[in-house]
Amino acid sequence: MNTMEETRKFLESIGQPGGDLYQLPDSEKRFDDGCQYRFEVPGIQGPSVMRALLEEVERLGFYIHRVTQTKGIWFLTDDDITAMVNLAKEHQVELVLAIGPRATTDTSASVKSPEGVRMGYRLRGQDQVVRAIEDVRRADRLGARSFLVYDEGCLWALGKAREAGLLSADCKFKMSAHAGHGNPCSAKLLQDIGADSFNIVRDYQLQHLAAVRAAIDIPIDTHTENPTSSGGFIRHYEVPEMIRVAAPIYLKTGGSVAQTHSWDSTEADAKKRAKQVLLVKRVIDAYYPEATYSPKGSLNH
Repeated sequence: MNTMEETRKFLESIGQPGGDLYQLPDSEKRFDDGCQYRFEVPGIQGPSVMRALLEEVERLGFYIHRVTQTKGIWFLTDDDITAMVNLAKEHQVELVLAIGPRATTDTSASVKSPEGVRMGYRLRGQDQVVRAIEDVRRADRLGARSFLVYDEGCLWALGKAREAGLLSADCKFKMSAHAGHGNPCSAKLLQDIGADSFNIVRDYQLQHLAAVRAAIDIPIDTHTENPTSSGGFIRHYEVPEMIRVAAPIYLKTGGSVAQTHSWDSTEADAKKRAKQVLLVKRVIDAYYPEATYSPKGSLNH
């Protein structure tokens, strides 16, 4: 046995796949409701845009499961948060609010340099961790329960805060693709320190996705399309295979409408995002009609 085979065997012995899964096995894992996939629409930054999205979804005759705000909780007033929480309850969707403090809004010069940009949205200094947790605590008090996290250490601390009762016990944490994780070992680490769902990097291939699914049980969040700033690629025809190999899976759809991650979507943009979801649903129904779609109001992972 050569050394690479030894390494593969070692990874398998600790519960990890020995490599990328080019055979693309079916995933037998499911959401708590027994279904394989759900839809998530990102980049919905405030209540008026959220209302426009949800009303357009209803007009088009289908439903989604998750709406994600990406600019940060600290850009929302208490009234904004309350309105979004109420809209989520009214339309039976999960609302995910993003942590505001991040490297790009700190005083760091490095993050804006060609080399420093690799730090992504991670937090610099413990005061920034304190502020990030405070962002979550404020939204928690106002009724929000799901949060988008960009920093691994902050995720760990939030998990401990949930365990200690500093945050509501039913809070959920979604790890962002902006943290840059795209392998099974990283995914397992994030699951172990508190992630309730994991957003793999945007440019993964199906064999990568299948390997990550083999390593973790929490839902995987995947981009079916992307803003121009993160590649602009649209992967609608791959979605049936994404579902088959990676269930339970959140299909993040509508990003191609935006230019950037924190794009301030207008109400017209929100309606365009709804149309993109409908287009992806058509592909699923045409090429994988037996795939099971979580019922409206399915909020538990």
